[in-house]
Amino acid sequence: MNSISVRALLVRGMLAGLAAGVLALLVAYFLGESRVDAAIALEEAHSHHHDGGEELVSRTMQSTAGLATGVLVFGVAVGGIAALVFCYALGRIGRFGPRATAALIAGAALLTVYVVPFLKYPANPPAVGNPDTIGRRTTLFFLMVALSVLLAVAAVILGRRLAPRLGNWNATVVASAAYVLVIAVSYVFLPSYNEVGKDFPAALLWEFRLSTLAVQATLWATFGLVFGALTERLLTPATGTVAAGKSAANRAAAAAG
Repeated sequence: MNSISVRALLVRGMLAGLAAGVLALLVAYFLGESRVDAAIALEEAHSHHHDGGEELVSRTMQSTAGLATGVLVFGVAVGGIAALVFCYALGRIGRFGPRATAALIAGAALLTVYVVPFLKYPANPPAVGNPDTIGRRTTLFFLMVALSVLLAVAAVILGRRLAPRLGNWNATVVASAAYVLVIAVSYVFLPSYNEVGKDFPAALLWEFRLSTLAVQATLWATFGLVFGALTERLLTPATGTVAAGKSAANRAAAAAG
């Protein structure tokens, strides 16, 4: 691709990320914020002291403008990164068109960036987790993200190298199995944290974690669909025009004959 195409795809990726962020924001607000409020209420009910100090940022601001800023900025950022990955992957991971490539990248991003780390270090609502370990837990989560992404890249490289000998299907199965195996080993050796209190409602914890998963699934599914449509229009814009021209030429030739 030339620099013009890369720039155009980057812009479309950021626009698709913005659109995905808007839908993810709606899911986060209507599905997740009520669980956060319920967890905060439990935390305040079990607190033995209250300093009465004024909050630097109100809960209303956190759940509206703060949430919108975080989700939309994240959507634009990951949309741009995914667009750059698309520029490299198109035509290199099989005979997939722009839509299919965009869908594959979105699905792979959801799996490697969120689902795999989530299974080891799931999200916790307020009132869950020891404040003294939050830095360590955050570091381990991002370590798991980096490990998952690097292993996914290594699996793709392995699959491409095995394809001439094993065929595409068998190479994909072997590479996927290798990825799952190494991730499983990482789950075993990386430390785990079980800091959910016995009095915290299991249903609330489960609903909160499902809502966070729903936000990410909405974000990446929307991005894959929107970005796929935008890239196909950019990279194959003349398909309809050429087809119409050929049809008109055939009609003219038939009339002349």
